[in-house]
Amino acid sequence: MNLARWDPFRELEDMSHRLNRLLAGKDVKSQDGTDTMVRADWVPPVDISETDQEFQIKAELPGIKKQDIKVTLEGGILTLQGERPEEQEEKGRRIHRVERSYGRFVRSFTLPDVVDATKVNAEFKDGILTLRLHKSPAAVPKAIEVKVA
Repeated sequence: MNLARWDPFRELEDMSHRLNRLLAGKDVKSQDGTDTMVRADWVPPVDISETDQEFQIKAELPGIKKQDIKVTLEGGILTLQGERPEEQEEKGRRIHRVERSYGRFVRSFTLPDVVDATKVNAEFKDGILTLRLHKSPAAVPKAIEVKVA
């Protein structure tokens, strides 16, 4: 017999994920049929880190092709968007359970002024999108020697 330690926060997180899936709406249309608000079907997790020279954003995008990812930088806002298509049932194959999220996603990040917009690199490997946002030379800390008079 295995005993599992009860974690109330895990249950709250699971409930939050279920509620988000339930409330995640499609595009909201106005009466004239134009899009008034676009909601993402899911949000890929990201890690953000910083060194003296750059910021780094890593986004988990498993099962997504490189050509289905769009990265834009405009007005100090970095936006990641794309879509993971839902798997369809095929003849002779039935889907019994779907736990992975599918559909469109959008993530936007407001960048600090120290980011040099001309030096942004993106690399996509093994389902991980890595963005390197280099800082401007003026923002890199510089050691100044103090002389004693």
